[in-house]
Amino acid sequence: MRKLIAANWKENPRSEKRALELFKTTAKAANSPRAKKTTDVVVCPPFVYLEEIADAYRKLKPATKRNLAIGAQDAFWEEKGAFTSEVGPKMIRSLGARYVIIGHSERRKYLEETDEMINKKIKLALKDGLRVILCVGESLPIRRRGIAAAQSFVKGQLKKDLKGVRGVKNVTKSNNGSLIIAYEPIWAIGTGKNDSPEDAVEMARFIKKTLKKVRVLYGGSVNSADAQSYLRYNDIDGALVGGASLKAAEFRKIITLS
Repeated sequence: MRKLIAANWKENPRSEKRALELFKTTAKAANSPRAKKTTDVVVCPPFVYLEEIADAYRKLKPATKRNLAIGAQDAFWEEKGAFTSEVGPKMIRSLGARYVIIGHSERRKYLEETDEMINKKIKLALKDGLRVILCVGESLPIRRRGIAAAQSFVKGQLKKDLKGVRGVKNVTKSNNGSLIIAYEPIWAIGTGKNDSPEDAVEMARFIKKTLKKVRVLYGGSVNSADAQSYLRYNDIDGALVGGASLKAAEFRKIITLS
């Protein structure tokens, strides 16, 4: 099974020039002989660079684009209207992006994004043909109560985030399904304190048992030193990478390790 490595650039880098340079090095890494055989790569830049990155993507040779795609970091639950600063799924697709990250813990925390809001975003994004990377994960106080408590919390998130989503079984029925789950324990994101590979794969198996055949990524301070310890498991289908995706050499190692 091919792995999926998604780069979440968050609010980085600081200039369009640097963004294009980073994309070009990522595209090159995605097309190394090793990566082409085993790995799909998705680059999710900030909205301000999405059009330029998508344009650079379109200019690549067809063979170079085969295992490389563009994604957005969020999408709104309405197509258009008086929603200042928001961006709808059809706008994202019009640029050539095919993936979108929804429900990242940083949006849940800093922007007070609720499960109900996330649910509406997922419904419209799937309806409009985007592949959704839904982020779920527990806080440190919950995790300290044990893996069972963490699983119960994640199951609750999945139930609320996917409430009323038509054809969940259909969108998850294959490796190329439109719904992908990124398990990111909140306490591990940006802290350098990773979840153990054994607990991460146990959570991945739990999510797959809950949703049936869904693709599950691991995220939370993933870097080239620890990526292989997660990606070696068949039940972990890839990684959602934050800070390490901004370092060309580091991200190349993650891609080729997968």
